[in-house]
Amino acid sequence: MFDDFTDATRSLSAYWTQTCLGTGVLARTDAALRMGFASAQQGYYTDAQIDDYAGRVRSAFPWRPPLRMEIRSRSSLPAALPDTVDENVLRGTAGFGFWNHPFSVRGDVLMLPESIWFFYASPPSNMALVPAIAGWGWKAQVVHSMRAEALAALIPTAVTTVWGRVTGNTQPAARWLQRVSGASEALLPVAMTEWHTYTLEWREHEATFWVDDTLVLRVPRPPTRPLGFVAWLDNQYAIATPRGILRFGTVTSGPQWLDIASIKIEQL
Repeated sequence: MFDDFTDATRSLSAYWTQTCLGTGVLARTDAALRMGFASAQQGYYTDAQIDDYAGRVRSAFPWRPPLRMEIRSRSSLPAALPDTVDENVLRGTAGFGFWNHPFSVRGDVLMLPESIWFFYASPPSNMALVPAIAGWGWKAQVVHSMRAEALAALIPTAVTTVWGRVTGNTQPAARWLQRVSGASEALLPVAMTEWHTYTLEWREHEATFWVDDTLVLRVPRPPTRPLGFVAWLDNQYAIATPRGILRFGTVTSGPQWLDIASIKIEQL
C-alpha cells in the first residue's frame, strides 16, 4: 500500500475510512494530507483521522508481521517535553501506526490494547506505562496486553497499587503495570514540527523503530495478532498511573494540524 497525496485536486483514496468529528477536518495541501482543526473545546471530542479497519472484525484487520511502514510527517506545533510546562504545544493525542482499536469513540474499553506505532500525547495525559519515562511526549511505542503474562500480573499489580497509595512508594506498582501492559517505548529526539521519515519494521520476534535512518527503539516479542492502520489528531487525553488512577477526557486547543506527505506499507 502506498499513498503520497501528491495531487491536491483528487479526492482521498477510497482505501481510507475518513473520520472527522467535532471540528476535525481532513484537507489536501501541497503534496500532503492535513489532519487538523481550527479549535477544540474541553468536553467535546474532536478528531481528524484515516484508517483501514473500519467495518472489519478484529480477526480480519489487514496487517500483521512481517512488514515495513514508512511515513513522512510534521506537525504545526512542537511536542510537549518531559518536566517542561509550555502551553504552546500540540494538544491532545496524535500519531500513526497499527493498533487493535480497543476503545470506542466515547472512551469505552472494548478489549485490552495492542499497538505498535509512533504515538504522541500532551499533558494532562499521563500514561505512565514504562518506569522512568514520562507519561506524555512524542514516542515510539509498543503496547502488548493480549498475553498470558499480562493476566498473571493482574493480581500483583492490584496489590502493589494499593501498597503504593498507602505508602507513597509506587515503584513496585510501576514495574507491574509495565508487565500488564507489555509496554516498551522511547521518547523521540527530534522536532515534531520538522519533516522527518518515520520507519517501523514489524517482525514476529522483534520490532524496530527508526527516525531518518536512526534506530530509536528495538522491542522483542511484539504483538502478532492482526492490527489496523490509523493516523490521527484529536483532543483527547488519558491517565493511567501506578497509583491506580485511570481517566479519560478532552482538552481545549487552538488551531493545530498533523501533515502526512506519504504512507508506504509493504509486507516483507
